[in-house]
Amino acid sequence: MIEVVAVSFESIKHIYFYSPDGLPLKKGDLVVVNTDYGIQIGVVSKGCYQEKKENLDLPLEKVLRLATSSDLQKNKENKKIADKALLDARKFSKELNLDMNFIDAFYNLDKTQLLFSFLSDARVDFRELAKKLAQKYKTRIELRQIGVRDKAKKIGGLGPCGLFLCCNSFLTDFNSVSINMAKNQFLALNPSKINGVCGRLLCCLGYENDVYTELKKDFPKVGMIADTPMGMGKVVSIDIFKRTYSVDFNEKGIMEFSVD
Repeated sequence: MIEVVAVSFESIKHIYFYSPDGLPLKKGDLVVVNTDYGIQIGVVSKGCYQEKKENLDLPLEKVLRLATSSDLQKNKENKKIADKALLDARKFSKELNLDMNFIDAFYNLDKTQLLFSFLSDARVDFRELAKKLAQKYKTRIELRQIGVRDKAKKIGGLGPCGLFLCCNSFLTDFNSVSINMAKNQFLALNPSKINGVCGRLLCCLGYENDVYTELKKDFPKVGMIADTPMGMGKVVSIDIFKRTYSVDFNEKGIMEFSVD
């Protein structure tokens, strides 16, 4: 077991594990850490605790320090610069006739990298744009093309359930979702019912899929010929909650049976 602290980031919306390095960190603390995108300020989402080695990508980065008032002021100023850079990126891309829909811009704490996220229906040659941005902001420029699910994760909104989008509130990763999950849960395959605001299949289709799969193990498949106390008949429907299935016997009609 290794002592770790879980840290999340506003710009990435992903949870990472760090070594507290002796700091008595608790949930809600603002910390300065090193990331793939340079030095950033993160929020402790779970204070110091023991985690299994196999669940970690070792070696762990150490928490550099608790964020100071100077760090927070610098971060606030960087956000203002990033907002201006976002406007410039949109302006320059339009001048270069690039099909890019910019979502946001992010400056890391030590200003060594300026990251832009954008949407586009095709691959974009943005080398000239990156050059113009680098000349103006004198730092490393990274332009990252994202998908519609990533856009929903960044922007947020309300889902068909009336709650805030899962991807924008608590999900840290996109798990694989397939149309078979909707079929497995007897849902109508209507795009307006099973697609989220991003236009892709709802993430929540995966929440109960394993339960449905487990409950259906005891049932005959719909369409198969089943041997019942009333003879042979075709299974026309199942109800996993009532633990019953219906069989069509032609002359006798449809009869319902319980799963023992």
